[in-house]
Amino acid sequence: MAEAVRGVRLGVDVGQVRVGVARSDPHGVLATPLVTLARDLTAAEDAVPGDMAGIVALIAEHECVEVVVGLPVNLSGQHGPAARNVKAYADRLADVIAPVPVTLTDERMSTVVASRRLAERGVRGKRQRAVVDQAAAVEILQSWLDAQRRRTR
Repeated sequence: MAEAVRGVRLGVDVGQVRVGVARSDPHGVLATPLVTLARDLTAAEDAVPGDMAGIVALIAEHECVEVVVGLPVNLSGQHGPAARNVKAYADRLADVIAPVPVTLTDERMSTVVASRRLAERGVRGKRQRAVVDQAAAVEILQSWLDAQRRRTR
């Protein structure tokens, strides 16, 4: 197996209202929260939505080599409506950010885990809603990074 390309990666948690974004260090060891973007559902079909434009700017700013998008697979392993919506988002994002690759990864329970971890730290209510998407993006990206390291050992 070829060694993975080193560099910063973005982790993306796509929600109906917000998009949480996290980033990795260049060595692919640690994911950290970056920003929460509001979904732009009003953009014309031929226009780049504001949230995707924000991701484009983050890719340029952090010189990212890849974007990892969490795919909300059902606990049964099936792809429901949420997964289909995220897949459509990822496909559109891939067109917008080409040649930077977009990778889909299973994100089962990432928001639940992120919410629980925030609650354990005393972050609740409005404060939690403000950062839970970033925290879920961290969970998605960290899980993906850990899996990549296990594969290359």
